[in-house]
Amino acid sequence: MNPLQSYCLAANPPIGLIIGLGVLLLVLLWFIGTYNGLVRTRNFCDESWSDVDTELKRRYDLIPNLVETVKGYAKHEESVFERVIQARAKAMENHGSPTEQAGDENKFVGAVRQLFGLVENYPDLKASQNYLALQDELATTEDRIQRARRFYNANVRDLANRIETFPSNMVAGMYGFKRREFFEIEDSSQRGVPIVDLDS
Repeated sequence: MNPLQSYCLAANPPIGLIIGLGVLLLVLLWFIGTYNGLVRTRNFCDESWSDVDTELKRRYDLIPNLVETVKGYAKHEESVFERVIQARAKAMENHGSPTEQAGDENKFVGAVRQLFGLVENYPDLKASQNYLALQDELATTEDRIQRARRFYNANVRDLANRIETFPSNMVAGMYGFKRREFFEIEDSSQRGVPIVDLDS
């Protein structure tokens, strides 16, 4: 090959080489985008779980005030107060998986429901401004917990979809991305704030 032919080949590479480099570039860009998307979704899961944790702590902080308010009217119901305090302590100490935490949250919500059931026997307590304010604050907190939990579970679902669907599952497998657990309460009747009929 003479120098002129070498120059022409360098100045005008074969179309196959250009196509091959273009395909390689597209694959590289897809790979980078997929990896970055997985990282972002994993970070969204971490951030949204932190939001759930913050709202649960807010509820934990409200319960002692509620217990003290009810105690003022129902001093002889010590066993109910103890169950609430113990369930609260166990839920606060749990820093395990969302499934483990949901189990403790179920028990805690059940104990709080018993406390609200107790209130039914004390009409003066039900009319107390302090109690009503605490109940409103707890209802607001429960709504915030529900929103935070839905946001977290949506991010967990998005991460699972990315990990399990082709072709992003190849990148997820290469870099060890793992599914996260959903945060669910088993008994759907326990999902909201305990209901107390203030008109009865």
